[in-house]
Amino acid sequence: MNYRLLGRTGVRVSPLCMGTMTFGDSADEAESAKMFARCREVGINFFDCANGYAGGRSEIILGKLIADCRDEVVITSKSGFPQSDGVNDKGSSRRHLQLQVEKSLKRLNTDRIDVYFIHRFDPDTPIEAVVRTLDDLVQQGKILYPAISNWAAWQIMKALGVAAYQGLARAEVLQPMYSLVKRQAEVEILPLAQAEGLGVIPYSPLGGGLLTGKYTTTQKAEDGRLVQNKMYSIRYGDAYNYQVAEAFTQYAADKGYTPATLAVAWVMSNPAVTAAIVGARSVAQLESSLAALDVPMTPEWRAEISALSATPPPATDRSEEAK
Repeated sequence: MNYRLLGRTGVRVSPLCMGTMTFGDSADEAESAKMFARCREVGINFFDCANGYAGGRSEIILGKLIADCRDEVVITSKSGFPQSDGVNDKGSSRRHLQLQVEKSLKRLNTDRIDVYFIHRFDPDTPIEAVVRTLDDLVQQGKILYPAISNWAAWQIMKALGVAAYQGLARAEVLQPMYSLVKRQAEVEILPLAQAEGLGVIPYSPLGGGLLTGKYTTTQKAEDGRLVQNKMYSIRYGDAYNYQVAEAFTQYAADKGYTPATLAVAWVMSNPAVTAAIVGARSVAQLESSLAALDVPMTPEWRAEISALSATPPPATDRSEEAK
């Protein structure tokens, strides 16, 4: 395993991060344990979680699984999305973050969370207040590295500026959506990460399952998130995404790889990416993502795959200046 530095933290992590959203949900505890064991067998030391995954069960299961190897693994968690109908049980207020960190620590059965993400931008809480709260949590030893997911580049940069100006702990890791059918992160977020020395662990490298070969412009699977989950059907529902998926599936077959393997390898090969987050409902499903570790992706090969989907325009929208 070729471990990579996670931004400027000095921490080395595997280029694949196991996402645990299925733990306690579509994967029961026994299957989750098998997937965790398989990840550890191949050298994965990075596991991503969140307070709301499976209503908290994902953290509980992950906590049990890391009990005898806690110091050998790097774990993440997140907060920000509503956890109940409670009027204050959401967002990034000091009150909510403090409560959610405490609850996550208890479920994970650990004394610290290595990387703690603000799961999404909270328009009701000033960025300055969020940065201060995260710094306090670092000072308390409850989290080691603040992190950000699903923020715009200007929001991330403002948070970094506030931290620098006030001498507070800054966000060290970003978690954007990124795949061959969702390339918006290439415009500003990934360049920002490279310029500021931030770790990047993208989620949904398979486009919610769209890049697994199950979907074409004329055929849709009867099950899976793209069919059963409204959020995913909206996110990836554009007909163009299915055209890209169909072309990519054929391309992968011509190269002798499963689409899932090649899709993950493509995300991993971006120079700004530290680790791609992969998820699965079973060990059998996980294997195609693990196989990405052995794909000899080159810049030329990556460019060939990239050409299967549209490169997003530059931030200025002056497409004529794009290189």
